[in-house]
Amino acid sequence: MRTSTLLKRFLPYYKNYVGIMVMDLFCAALTTVCEMVLPLILRYITNAGMNDLQALTVRTILTIGAVYFALRIIDGLASYYMAYTGHVMGASIETDMREDAFAHLQKLSDNYFNNTKVGQIMSRITSDLFDVTEFAHHCPEEFFIAFLKAVVSFVILAGINLPLTVIIFVLIPVMAISCTYFNLKVRKAFKVQRNHIGELNARIEDSLLGNKVVRAFANEEVELGKFNRDNQEFLQIKRQTYRYMAAFQNTVRMFDGLMYVVVIVAGGLFMLGGKIAPADLVAYTMYVTTLLATIRRIIEFAEQFQRGMTGVERFVELMDAEVEIFDEEGAVPLENVEGEITFRNVSFEYPDDHTPVLDNIDLTIRPGEKVALVGPSGGGKTTMCNLIPRFYDPTDGEILLDGQDIRKVTLRSLRGSVGVVQQDVYLFSGTVYENIAYGRPGASPEEVTEAAKLAGAHEFIMELKDGYDTYVGERGVKLSGGQKQRISIARVFLKAPKVLLLDEATAALDNESEHLVSESLDKLAAGRTTLTIAHRLTTIHGADRILVLSGNRIVEEGNHETLMEKKGIYYQLYTSASIVEKPAVG
Repeated sequence: MRTSTLLKRFLPYYKNYVGIMVMDLFCAALTTVCEMVLPLILRYITNAGMNDLQALTVRTILTIGAVYFALRIIDGLASYYMAYTGHVMGASIETDMREDAFAHLQKLSDNYFNNTKVGQIMSRITSDLFDVTEFAHHCPEEFFIAFLKAVVSFVILAGINLPLTVIIFVLIPVMAISCTYFNLKVRKAFKVQRNHIGELNARIEDSLLGNKVVRAFANEEVELGKFNRDNQEFLQIKRQTYRYMAAFQNTVRMFDGLMYVVVIVAGGLFMLGGKIAPADLVAYTMYVTTLLATIRRIIEFAEQFQRGMTGVERFVELMDAEVEIFDEEGAVPLENVEGEITFRNVSFEYPDDHTPVLDNIDLTIRPGEKVALVGPSGGGKTTMCNLIPRFYDPTDGEILLDGQDIRKVTLRSLRGSVGVVQQDVYLFSGTVYENIAYGRPGASPEEVTEAAKLAGAHEFIMELKDGYDTYVGERGVKLSGGQKQRISIARVFLKAPKVLLLDEATAALDNESEHLVSESLDKLAAGRTTLTIAHRLTTIHGADRILVLSGNRIVEEGNHETLMEKKGIYYQLYTSASIVEKPAVG
C-alpha cells in the first residue's frame, strides 16, 4: 500500500490525543531552541574575545551562563514530557488499534478463519503493532524538529555565508534521493519479515497444539526439521533486511562526510578570501553539525518509520477483511421466541470454492419439535445448523425464526436464542465455574450450580481438587471428554435458549460417557426446538422427525418406524450401522 494511504488510515487515531500531541510538539520546539542557541553563544563570545575583549566582562559571561543553564533546565523538563507522556500516547494509540483489530475479528465470519492461519492473526494484533508505539510518538515529533532545525539553520547559516549555505542545502535533496532506493528496499524486507513471523508462529502453534499426535507417531524429528527450515528461512530474510539497512546507513555516512568536506574546503577558501570570519566559521561548522545530526536522526528514524508503516499496513489489511455477517439496517431484536424455524428455498455454497452444499431446501420445524439430521458425510447436515445462527448466510432463499427473516433481526438476539453443543468441545483456559458462567455472563453462583446439576456435572465437579474453582487447562485438557461435554451442556443450560443445535454431541465419547451425556441432552432438549446431527442412529429413535440429506437435498423424511418401512437410504444407513458398529472413542 502507498504510504499516503496508510497515513490516512492511521492519522484518525490521534483524534483522542490532540492535546498531548500539541504539547509534545511545543516541547519539541523548546528543545530545538535550546539546542540552536549554543552555537550563537559561542559565536558571540569568540567574536568578542577576538575583536573587543574589554567588552567581555565577568558579569556578561555569568549572565550568558545563567541564561543557558535556565535553557538547559527547560530542555530537561521538555525532554522528560516527550519521553514519558509522548511514549504513553504512542502506547495508547497502539492499544486503541489493537482493540479495534480484536473487535473487527469478532465480526468476521467462519469463512475468514477457515482460510487464515491463527498464527498470522496473532502476529497482526500483537507483534505487528509493537513498533506503532515508537512510530506514533516519534513520527510527528521527529519531522517537526527536523523542519524547525532546517528552517532555523538555513536562516542563520545564510546570514553567515549565503553561497556556502546554498551548496550545503543543495546536497541534502541529493542525499535524500540517493537514500530513497534503499529505504524502499528496507520497507519491503520488513513486510516479508513480518509475514514470515506470522508463518513461524503458525508453525509453532500447530506443532504445540498437536503435540500428542507428534509424540504418538514419534515424529519429533519431523517437527524439528520443519521448524528448523522455517527458522533458517527467517534468518535469511533478516540477513537480506540487514544488508539493505547497512547499505542505507553507509550511504548516509558517505554524504555526511561529503558535507563536512564541503564545509572545510569551501569554508576555508571563503575565510582566506575574507568572506567569513574565523568565529563565524566555527559557529557555521557547529550548525552544520547540528543539521547533519538532525538529518542523520531522521534517516535513522526511517528504519523505525518503515517498521511502523509495515505494522500499520498489516493492521489495515486485517481491518479491510470483509465483514460478511452483520446487522442489516433496521434490524430488530427477537422477543418472546417460540422456536419455529422455516427454510424457504434455501441454497448454499461456500464462497471460497463455490461447491454446492444445499440446494433448494424447504422445511418447517414446529416450536418444541425434535428433528434429527442424518445422511452421508458432506450431505449438508452441519451446514444447515450453521445457517440458523448465521455463522453463514444462505446463497439463495431465506430462513425464518418465528416468521421473521433472521437477516432482519439483530445477531445478538438471534444467537442469544440459539444454543449449540458440538462434538469438539471448546473450553477456555480458566476454571470450571468461569466456563459454565460463560453461557450467561453475570449469572449468580446459585444459577451456575443449578445449570451444572441439570447437566449432570455437579457431582463430578465437586470431586475435583478445587471443585468449581478447578483450573481446566488450555482447551480443557485436564478433563475427560465426557466431563468437558457436560460442562459445555451446563453452559447451554445457563444460556437457556429456545433453539438447540446438537452437532454429533456424543460421537467422540465412550459408552458410559455417552449414556451420561445423552441423559443431560434429553433434559436440555425438553421444551426446546432441537436439531440433532446424529452419528449413531440408535440415539435418535425418539426424534419427532428424521430428515435424510443426500445430494444436497432432503431426500427422506419421517419418524424412525416410517423410514425403516420405506427401506430407503435411512434403512440402509441404519442396518449398516447395526451390522458394523463404529467403535466409540474414549
